[in-house]
Formats: sequence, C-alpha cells, structure tokens
Amino acid sequence: METYKFLTEPNPPVLDRYRDIHLTTGNRQRQLEALRDVDYGPKKLKQHITFAPGAETELWRNEISLIPYPQKVEIAGENFVFEKQIDIRIDKGAVTEDVFAAEELSRRLNEEWDIECGVTEVASGKCIILTRQEIPDDLGEQGYKLIVEKDRITIFGGGEAGLFYGTRTLLQIIQKDQHGPYVKGMKITDWPGIIERAVHYDTKHHQDKSEYVRSFIRDLADYKINMLIWEWEDKFAYESHPEIGAPGAFTKKEMQEFTRYARKYHIQIVPLVQGLGHVSYILKWPQHSHLREIEGSNWQFCPLKDGTYELLFDLWDEAIEATPGSEYIHIGSDETYELGLGMECGCKAKTEEIGKHGLMQIFISRCYNHFNKTGRKVMSWGGYYKPEEEIQPPEGLITFSSGRRDRSEDKKIIEMGWPLFFYDPGSPGPSGLEKANKAVSAATLSGIYAGMVATSWDDLGRHNQRWMMRFVNAAEYSWSGGTPGYDEFVEKYFKNYYGPEVRSGAELWKLYNEGEEHYRNTFERKVWHYGEIGKTHLPDMPRGDAIEYDPYWNREYKEIVDISREELVRMQRALEICNINIATGVKHSYDFEVFASRIKLNIHTCSTYLALSELEKVITEAHQQHFISHEAACGSLKNGVRIIEDNLAERDSVFRDMVATWEKTRLPKGMNTPEKKFFFQQDRARHFAFRCPDMTYLIYDEQLLGIEQYLEDLREYIAWYKKRYLSL
Repeated sequence: METYKFLTEPNPPVLDRYRDIHLTTGNRQRQLEALRDVDYGPKKLKQHITFAPGAETELWRNEISLIPYPQKVEIAGENFVFEKQIDIRIDKGAVTEDVFAAEELSRRLNEEWDIECGVTEVASGKCIILTRQEIPDDLGEQGYKLIVEKDRITIFGGGEAGLFYGTRTLLQIIQKDQHGPYVKGMKITDWPGIIERAVHYDTKHHQDKSEYVRSFIRDLADYKINMLIWEWEDKFAYESHPEIGAPGAFTKKEMQEFTRYARKYHIQIVPLVQGLGHVSYILKWPQHSHLREIEGSNWQFCPLKDGTYELLFDLWDEAIEATPGSEYIHIGSDETYELGLGMECGCKAKTEEIGKHGLMQIFISRCYNHFNKTGRKVMSWGGYYKPEEEIQPPEGLITFSSGRRDRSEDKKIIEMGWPLFFYDPGSPGPSGLEKANKAVSAATLSGIYAGMVATSWDDLGRHNQRWMMRFVNAAEYSWSGGTPGYDEFVEKYFKNYYGPEVRSGAELWKLYNEGEEHYRNTFERKVWHYGEIGKTHLPDMPRGDAIEYDPYWNREYKEIVDISREELVRMQRALEICNINIATGVKHSYDFEVFASRIKLNIHTCSTYLALSELEKVITEAHQQHFISHEAACGSLKNGVRIIEDNLAERDSVFRDMVATWEKTRLPKGMNTPEKKFFFQQDRARHFAFRCPDMTYLIYDEQLLGIEQYLEDLREYIAWYKKRYLSL
C-alpha cells in the first residue's frame, strides 16, 4: 500500500489511487454526506467513489466491539476456545519488540481472563502463534493478518508494529459464554488508513503522576495510536534554565524513561515546547522579561532579538535529549496575538515593511535552520501562514493549519497533512464528536493524508480522562475510515472501553456534557475568557428597622433558576449512573469517579442558584413577618443563615472530593516543594484553568459572589435586630 509522508514530499500521483475506492459501510447516506462536507481534494475524486456492501456491522452483529474496525473481516470457521493454560509461540530468534508483544499479550490474558500463558519458540497443543515469517499479504509495517481456527490463532505481522497491533485486536475480540473465554472463527486483514495517528496531550495547567502517564500510553496503544504530542510547558525540569520548570516537574531522566516506555508500545513521544507565542511560563520570570514583544505582557517573545533564539534553542535541545529516538519536535508558534506590536525592538517598523507573516517567516525559518542541525523534523501549529499569502513555510515544515493550498494546477496534492479537529465544548457530547468523525473519516478515505492529530486543550482544566472518547473516536476513523457508522461507534465505545457490564454510557455522556455547558454558562465563567455578560449578584441585604430590601433577585434570575432546577434532576440521574458503574466494577472505573466529582460540582452550581432564590424568599418572609411577629421575622432571617451555611458546607465538601479524586492521578495543582515554590503570574489568554494557581479555579466564581461576607453581614444584622426588638 503506497503512502505519502506528509504534505512536504514530492507530489504523489494521488488521482490514480482514487479510481477504485470502495466504501465498505452500511450507512451510505451518512458517508456520502461526509464526503460532500469535507473539501479535501480534486473534484474528480467524487466521480470515482462507489459504494459497495461490506462488513461494517458484521462484528457488531456478533457482539464484538473491536476498535478500530479492521479493513477486511470474515467470520467463518470453528471457534477457538481457550484452555486454562496455553502457549504463545514466537519465531525463533524473534527480535526484542516481538518478544515484548508476546509477553504483553500473556500478561493481559492472565489479568483479564485468568489464562496462564507461556511464551515459547516451540508450542504444543492449542496455541497462539505470533509470526513475521511466511506473511500471506503485503501488509506494510503496521499491517497484520489474524486467523482464528479451532486449535490455533495465528497473527502475521507486516512489521514489529503490525504484530503488536494484531495482539491488540485479539484482546478485543475475546468473548465469554458458559464454558469460558473463546474467539469466533474469523479472518482479519488489516492496515491503517492514515500512517501517523497522534494524540495531543496538553499538561500546561496540570501535571499527571508517572503511573498515570504510563497507563495513558498503554490505553492509547490498545487503539493503535502511534504518536503522543506532549505539550508540557513548565512540567519539564529544564537543566539549562531550572527556574522555568514548575515544582515537581518531570526530570530529563524521567522523560527519557517515558519515551522508551512508549516506544515499547509503538508510540513516539513528540515534545511540544511552545515558541514565540504562548510562552508566559517562560517570560513571567524577571530574568527573561527583556525578551518580551510587549513589556507589559508575558505572552510572547520578540522575534527580532537574538536572546529569544538562544533561550528557546536551549529548551528545545533539552526536549530533544529528553525524547531519544523520536523523529519530530513541535514548536507551537500559534496564538501570536502581539506579533509586530513591539516598538522599541523594531517589530512594529518591520511589520510595516514585510507584514506579520514576514515576521513569522523570520522566526520559523531561523528555528527551522537550527533543527536541521539536530536531525529532528519540525512541526508547528501554523501561526500566520495562510493559503492566500505568498509567504510559504520552509520546505519540510509540518503544519496543522486547517486551511488548504493546492500547490499545482492539477491539484495533485493538498497542503494539509494532518486534519486538525476540535471537540466543541458548546455542543452536547456526541454531536461534537460526529463533526470530528466526518472530517477524519473523509480524510482517511481520500488516501491523501499521512497524519492525524486529536487535540485536547487544557485551557478549561478538564481531567485528561474526559478526552478519552475523543481520542478513541480519532483512533477509529483515522484507521478504518468510514467504518463503522457513527451511531454504532458510540454504542460500542462504551462496551469496548468500559467492558460489557457498563450501564447507560451514552445517556451519561449526554447528561455530562449538558451539565458542563450549564456550568460554563453560570456566574462569571464565560465573562472570564470570552467577555460575555453573565455575572450573577447576591440577593439584596436586609437593612433598616423594617427589614427593608429590594426584591429583584428572583425576577432578574428567574430563567437561570428554572434551568438549574431542571438541570439538577438531570445531574442527579448522571450521578446515579456513575455510582452504578463504580459499584459494578467496570473497566476504567476511575473515569466514573472523575465524572462523578465533576457532576457533583454541577449539582452544587444548580443548588447555589436555588439556594440564592430561597434566600431572597426568606428575606421577603422576614420583611412581612416584621409587621406581625418579630420572633417570626428573626426566625426567617435565621433560616437565611442556615441556607447560606448549608451551601458553603456543600461547596467545601464537593471541592474536597474533587481534589481528592483528581489527585489520585495528578500532582497537586500549583504545589510547592521544599526546594521550590510555584511562581504564579496570569497571562493575557485568561485560560479558565489558570485563574488560580490551584484547583480553586473550579469554584472561583462562587468565591467571587462574596457569600461569606454576606453571611457575616446577615449575622450582624440579626444580632442588631434581636437586640432592638427581642431584648425585652
């Protein structure tokens, strides 16, 4: 199978490859829409696409939830029934990577199915054979063939990665009946539609623990992801500039260990060390502030100062040392809001001469020339490169720009090697994923793209497990293209990732995303990052002799109170689903702990609005009772105190639970160590997760309400009222 390495290599004769594309999918209309919606190449492409009946749902009909779906599958023949002990046979003199694949398969069969496996070069009786000899097809390095027969399962690997991927498929197709685990008789021939399948791992606002990083790598490998683009910012302890790394940051030795560990699972770790823009983690430090584009902002380097490059080259060279054997490095370079604004440094004058794109050209070219000496291939988010500009990135630079530019009149190549897609947090769960599904599926089927990246921005401070459905979705369609249909994927994802015992997974996902959206629309959360109006105030404080107040609150916030009341019911159902799955002991049950902690925060958001509504009502009641019974009026005011106290107690409990849950896999956010204190300084991006140095960013809006001061003032008013009217 001929492939093309990114967009920077010589123009391939891609049109010749389009003529016999067959989409093996049962949902033809959906796939046709995907092809129409995504403009990824020559118009002639659509004329050569035909739809043929295939095996899109054959595995699903047989209750097998394999992800990603294989290119070819045929269910036929007798089943392979596991015995308590079984041999895994490898080739004589097998390379280390193949031995590792066999040992990992043995470990997983033992952990998940209680099957004892011996890895041997000579097997007897029923066995699993892992071989890279006598390969029946030209599978390519990542391809494999899996044949299930009554007495043996044979996995042929096209290369080291292909053999490993065959074992990942085997682990997912094992089923169980009253007699024990078995695999249906079948033949699978498989290879990836897109060669480089990357996940973007963003830890700019948090740091995961070492064991979590390793488990994350293993999970990605199960779905045949082969690249991890790790945006670590200050979570790496730079030896050349030790001030930049946050307390507890991973050392160079630890990063090297992660890199070697990931390599065993056929995943390449690509360091993403932001350059030019997005560098507040560097320029917040006083000793580097002279390199800023604008003196008052720590967000961006000046591209005309030599010191910018001297510092960045130090950091990038260390990142290369920390990821031995990796082919790429990513230098960020997006969100350069301040490019060309520096006056004293000469950037403003230079911009008038060559434009912002010219400044970006200077920066990227100088950086690219440095990396040519290191042997690393360079990735960049794209910066100011746009299709309509004459300025082009250096030859060989890999960008992720969503724009496309045809380099030749006959449109033989598309200038976008990697489809960059986002999960829209404003869309309820699956609808956002479906958009990504369409883009990646069409790109895979086109045969043009050599790479895909599934991004996961840390801006909003979500737990990394929140992104797993997105990652697996990307793994599915960057491998298999249009198979399966989206609805089938959603259903099988939960059974695959959490096991067949999972309950109400799709319902939970929908509720969870609705709850997140409600949370983001409350208090000042959107005001912080987006500048939208939405600030919530407290009810009017009672005053004067007659408990005077302005009864505006329930009138002003009626809509959000009504929504909160409805949302509270939905969140209680979501929490119930989490608790059921935790009790059942599903795979990856920690996810449900994370979801539950977040749902409790959504519940608290709803209950806070309802509490404030009740608070104004009891103040109204106190005002009315003042003219009837001072004792009753005082009692109503005391009810207001209890409402506030209960709300604050709930906030404290929910927050402590969330911190404890998330810190099972993370270091404390913004922590200090005996050797170093965390240096917190905000930046112009105003990321939601960086409003505070610690996890209080999640409840910062509630703190901004000033409800604690309100409680203190209300208690003082009650004491005054009692002394005035009830002291006799």
